[in-house]
Amino acid sequence: MFYAILAYHEEEVVASWTKEEDAALMADLLELNERLVREKTLGPAARLGPTGRAVTLRGKDAGMVVDGPFAETKEQLLGLYVVDCPSLDAAVETARQLRRANPTAVYEIREILLYRPGASMSASDES
Repeated sequence: MFYAILAYHEEEVVASWTKEEDAALMADLLELNERLVREKTLGPAARLGPTGRAVTLRGKDAGMVVDGPFAETKEQLLGLYVVDCPSLDAAVETARQLRRANPTAVYEIREILLYRPGASMSASDES
């Protein structure tokens, strides 16, 4: 079964990290990612851009585009992982491993009811 692990964090906290602090955290997360890839449980993972550059589409017909993230919360969705786990308990354990690498983040685990792999994505420059 595929599960989405959504990574929430206070965006201002993440933005306040030095390049060294961010690099250390990313090294820990990438080490875990590499292990999960070897175990064939990790699907796509992404670090999302700032919510200040996000827009939301909502409403009927063509909809209306509004600035900002979709919800008013203290933490913002800053990344996600797609994992292939045999049970919710296994997905929760994977999220606990992510939390050990990034203990100040909040992780929401949700079952994916439909998963369609898309075209491969090329790496892009981060701003």
